[in-house]
Amino acid sequence: MSLPQNLNQFATLVDIIAKLRAPDGCPWDRKQTHASLRENLLEECYEVLEALDSGDPRKLYDELGDLLMQVVLHAQIATEAGEFKLEDVVGNINAKLIHRHPHVFSSLKVKNADEVAHNWEVLKQKERPPGTSILASVPKQMPALSYSRELQQRAAWVGFDWKDVDGIIDKLVEEVGEFKQADSQEEREWEFGDLLFTLVNIARRLEVDLEAALRQANQRFYCRFAYMEEMCRQRGVSLSEISFDEQNALWEEAKKEVE
Repeated sequence: MSLPQNLNQFATLVDIIAKLRAPDGCPWDRKQTHASLRENLLEECYEVLEALDSGDPRKLYDELGDLLMQVVLHAQIATEAGEFKLEDVVGNINAKLIHRHPHVFSSLKVKNADEVAHNWEVLKQKERPPGTSILASVPKQMPALSYSRELQQRAAWVGFDWKDVDGIIDKLVEEVGEFKQADSQEEREWEFGDLLFTLVNIARRLEVDLEAALRQANQRFYCRFAYMEEMCRQRGVSLSEISFDEQNALWEEAKKEVE
């Protein structure tokens, strides 16, 4: 069998996926369904995010390729089932982009990116069935923090928002107080949710990418804790056996040594 040619062409990828799904193709690829690929798709999305955080262009284009493969694979499965074709996917997104960018493809004038975002939501609302909430199209499978931010952003587009970030910070202080006063586990979980929701709102108003911020905080903790473990090994002691004060001293040392 001859190997595929023109590897830098999108059509070659489509042909490869079709071959993998063919009767004489790959047993693993042939058995996949939309449902069985859910975790793979999610994993590839997270790997793209990790590549973005790394700032490594080569890693990014590699992971984008894996994500693109998932898109084409789902389209091939749909084609075989008579659901839709890849051409339908491409045609739909092209039409959607043109329709939602009248300031580029038509005569509409906009002042800034915020107005573009507002107009985008207005156009999307017109596309929904009458009576549908503007929140309904936010995917519930999103990570909770991202889902929270998107809910708040949709509400802000129609004016339901704090006047300034100081008001949200005051709300955060209020939520901390309510959390401290919670008596039961159920109340603590409830108030902790409100606390997180308010933190998300602050991040949104300050244009902080909260998912990226938390990933970076996680990575800092990982590196600093690994430093603590390594220092203990070098000094012939066990991290689990030294006192909490000694652990804290090591932590402060790690903060100075590890970014």
